[in-house]
Amino acid sequence: MSVSRALNTGAILLVLLATGCSVLKGEKRHSPAEIAAYSTADFVAPIASSDGERAARSEAMQTIQDALALPAGVDPNNIVPGALWNIGFLNVEKTRGLQLVRSALLTLTDKDAAYQRGILTTAYTHYAKQVAAEIQPLLARIATPREFAIAAYVLLLADDSIGQREFIKATMRNVFSEWQTEPRLIRLQQVLNADMRAVISQRPPLVDLLAHPIRSGKPVIFSFQRQDRQRFGLAVVRAANGKFVRNADGTFFNVAHLANAITNLPGTITNGNTPQGLFTIIGAGTATNKWIGPTPFLESQIPVEASVAAFEHDESKSQNTWTDEAYEAFLPETWRSYWPFKEAYLAGKAGRNEMLIHGTTINSDYYRGETYYPGTPSAGCLVAMEYWSKDEGRLLKSDQLALVKAFTRDGLDRGYLVVVELDDKLEAVKLEDVLRDIAAAEAR
Repeated sequence: MSVSRALNTGAILLVLLATGCSVLKGEKRHSPAEIAAYSTADFVAPIASSDGERAARSEAMQTIQDALALPAGVDPNNIVPGALWNIGFLNVEKTRGLQLVRSALLTLTDKDAAYQRGILTTAYTHYAKQVAAEIQPLLARIATPREFAIAAYVLLLADDSIGQREFIKATMRNVFSEWQTEPRLIRLQQVLNADMRAVISQRPPLVDLLAHPIRSGKPVIFSFQRQDRQRFGLAVVRAANGKFVRNADGTFFNVAHLANAITNLPGTITNGNTPQGLFTIIGAGTATNKWIGPTPFLESQIPVEASVAAFEHDESKSQNTWTDEAYEAFLPETWRSYWPFKEAYLAGKAGRNEMLIHGTTINSDYYRGETYYPGTPSAGCLVAMEYWSKDEGRLLKSDQLALVKAFTRDGLDRGYLVVVELDDKLEAVKLEDVLRDIAAAEAR
């Protein structure tokens, strides 16, 4: 394969690394009436067929092999970040991927921020303990906040000691004189100063969040997650009338929901996990990205990405300046001082955008043995399970379609999404974990 073809092939998957979900929306939009009429038989994804998946995998594997053939410390066409993304995406060549990271670290600070991000992201996701000693002396030479934060999270993941935390804080203050105004560094400072397991144990009452109207007459998706995002979460829907959507048998509607990015980075970092907090939902559409597939997604936006008026679904409002107080005004009083729930607001200030609620055409067998299997991680979005036929890629079963139907069942496609971490248990979220709070919220 020529270098030019390798670069083009790498771009097929690297588009996720470069922009997250921001290039995934197509022009096709779906009305609530159209969504109500859809069945699984209406959707076909050639990439989900055996032939389509095999061809894409072959191309992605070639980019990996091209990168592995480079001499140590040499990457004239900057193909290593894309190859590393493919290694994580396909969950292959992990041992040799470590060699690529170590080789790239030799010249990391000579590269631009985008290149640094690709290398440091892979280091965090797969090799933190192995390469932390090599990244530590580079930290003071990383001059962009996002890349600095990723490198700091690598060090923290490898060594959570007080000494390591103090080293990171001191280095951050030396490199960034105005770190207090940079959202990714604000979040990093919060994490460095906190025991996150202790923080989540002080979470406000869930029932207060479930009962809070946000803005009356709007449906709400609640996506419950663990602090460890490499576990399945659970999504339920509160209808516009304040009652939670039920199945035909009277049980509460719910679907498994994965809010785990393939990077597993914190939510204020591009392509990191879906941030905790409040989102607005502004309709449904079809993605042009083949890995999301043709099933309608729900378009969610975070503060700053959406204006205050758009977030409130009231363009007549004149207030369009986001502040802590403006965000807190959407929350129940008991949750306004709980700083982990402001992650979505900080993520918006950091420039994250277009984190969609979507399905998946990715072969879940790539992740067999992972704690989130048979789920497929994303580039920072929320993913519901889907199953496709291997012969032609026809949709067989879709939790995503069920979720979109539940959200739009009253003819509304504007509302809210709440992503909330429940606790630090190392297991998937089950309906039983939230059932009592849902019932109590409905009774208020």
